Amino acid sequence: MIVDFHSHIFPDKIAGKTIELLSEKGGIPPFSDGTVDGLVEKMNEAGVDVSVTLPVLTSPSQFDSVNRFALEVNLRFADKKKRLISFAGIHPECEDIDGKMEFIKKSGFLGVKVHPDYQGTFIDDPGYVRIMEAARDNDLIVVTHSGVDCGFRGLPVRCTPDRALNLIRRVPHRKLVLAHLGANEMYGEVLDKLCDEDVYFDTAYILRFVGKEMFEKILAKHGEDKILFATDSPWSSVKGDVEILKSFSLAKETEEKIFSGNARRLLGL
Repeated sequence: MIVDFHSHIFPDKIAGKTIELLSEKGGIPPFSDGTVDGLVEKMNEAGVDVSVTLPVLTSPSQFDSVNRFALEVNLRFADKKKRLISFAGIHPECEDIDGKMEFIKKSGFLGVKVHPDYQGTFIDDPGYVRIMEAARDNDLIVVTHSGVDCGFRGLPVRCTPDRALNLIRRVPHRKLVLAHLGANEMYGEVLDKLCDEDVYFDTAYILRFVGKEMFEKILAKHGEDKILFATDSPWSSVKGDVEILKSFSLAKETEEKIFSGNARRLLGL
């Protein structure tokens, strides 16, 4: 079984334009069209069984519309063996964060996605602290972008290992996932500051770039129980990332945990 813990989709009517804009902003070519059907097609090509889809609110006003689409995705795939599981989106400037997180829990979502760069807020600022507290209280997973974002090069990195550590110290929560192997393009700091912390790393986007040696260093120090396979589709090839991880020739048990075991435990599958 393979679980992709980090992917993105958009409603059909806006997917094309959204992918075009994001691709231009980040200078990254897409590997699929950003639609639900496009992701399922890539899953089938790669032998992926479950994809977790992660919506991002770029303003608080998007809470209702973005999460309405996320609910539709979950209803559509609820009874399917090969399926998508959408998290909810939340913004650190949302009013009544506690109430919104309770709504997210009651709506059946397993977690939320935040993105400090696209939300213009550092990860250890009060809004994210409140989100983390509410996630802990409601037993919700939190996935955050971490490290350099290609669309914001030259600007301050809003989720560095130091700032992530500040948040972890302020609000310990065993269901926090730092995307991009702890911090994209900041792997030395991840090794020094975040490995051994009670937090998950996912492999979204980074497998083409991190290299086997650095991946194995982080894996050895952080532990095989806290790494989640993820692609960041459509910004990486689902099939390509599966093949790269397999090429690392990890121990069978380790590979199984990264591909699905850790995700199944975290998601309660």
